[in-house]
Amino acid sequence: MNPTDTAAVRAPGHRRAPGRGGGAPLLAGALTVVLIAGLTSACGGDSAPLDACGWMKEPVEAGADAGHTVVLVDTSASVRGTTAGRDYAGGIGALLAAVVERKDTVSVGSFSGDSAQITWTVKDRSADWVTHNDNAINQKKRKQQAAECLSGFVTKAQGAAPRGSGSNVLAALTAGAAALDSVRGPHRLLVLTDGLSTAGCADLRAAAFRDKSEINAIVRVCAARDEKPDLKGVDLTLAGLGQPAADQPAPTAAQRTWLSSLWRTLCGAGKTASGASCTVAPTAIGTVDHPRPHQQPPPDPVVRYANDRPETYQLPGAALFDTSSSTVRRQALPLLNDVAVSARTTSGSRVAVYGYVDPRGRPDNNQQLSQARADAVQKVLTGLGLTRVTAYGRGLPEGCATPQRAAGSRMSAAERLQCDRRVDIEIIRK
Repeated sequence: MNPTDTAAVRAPGHRRAPGRGGGAPLLAGALTVVLIAGLTSACGGDSAPLDACGWMKEPVEAGADAGHTVVLVDTSASVRGTTAGRDYAGGIGALLAAVVERKDTVSVGSFSGDSAQITWTVKDRSADWVTHNDNAINQKKRKQQAAECLSGFVTKAQGAAPRGSGSNVLAALTAGAAALDSVRGPHRLLVLTDGLSTAGCADLRAAAFRDKSEINAIVRVCAARDEKPDLKGVDLTLAGLGQPAADQPAPTAAQRTWLSSLWRTLCGAGKTASGASCTVAPTAIGTVDHPRPHQQPPPDPVVRYANDRPETYQLPGAALFDTSSSTVRRQALPLLNDVAVSARTTSGSRVAVYGYVDPRGRPDNNQQLSQARADAVQKVLTGLGLTRVTAYGRGLPEGCATPQRAAGSRMSAAERLQCDRRVDIEIIRK
């Protein structure tokens, strides 16, 4: 038998053309097989699919104006939820488009717990869709791919299992800024979080979410503990503040405003001399269902927003009364008016006034004077439109709580007297 006939595979009914050898048909058949195999491989087949993001791994010569963006995703339970978490990838399309437009180099990671350690999803991926790509059609395609790839990186990061319970957002900011130390060009940090820190100096589980004085107190404590992040030269953008998962307690609009003000202050907003900026992106982050994890994530402390806690105003006695007097000074009326407005705009609230005196007066007169001062403040507040006001004279205070002082600092004798000689006004919400 001809050796070529042994290798040939003939279709039913095939007849070799008379006078011709079998070499040409065999060659054509072999080419056909190779071509089909190649097409099958390109269309998927059993081989690995093409990586549409693979070109982003190629290093690009960085110029002086080339930027680097670090994207950090909070994966704590407060944003993950039990069945549906915040969909950061689907909600920050405009922010990612800006990264691509700038052709930044990008790193994406996740954080959780009290550690400053970042779990990196990708490092140093180039979104430069122009360099080494002169074709306008290909540039358009790569620009679209870059945006889709970044969204995919964020999706993968937000699916990472939490490293621990709670979330230390300030520690994550510090780690993100440190990751930018060795790169050239503009430094940008994009942090995706609800901002509800439950670890570190900015732990918000006991926060009242109400006024600027509390923000200043938190900032002072963080500065005293050296936990404020050094964001010199970093342009920081925070997205998702005040937007926890759907199954978590939700803040009111006023509490979200307070939260934004807190983080802008912690990040040093407005201190342009350091070459840094802090922006709170007005981005609405939707939710996305996620599969049940193989391992139960660690439980997360819950921020309750203090909706039922009384709002307390500590007013120094020197601002309200002359020495040994229970007559409210005229200069104190604007201060009491502010308190009255706050109480009137707090639905269903009642007000309690507590009067205290310092130990310089006669012991037999302390209770009487403290009650007279509480009664005087009650009368002013009633005249300012409040109806549910009670007054209590407490005499000498048992202690002087000063939550607005930096940790470890001591009070002077004059400050101690002013704190003892005071009036506390509580706006009670129930």
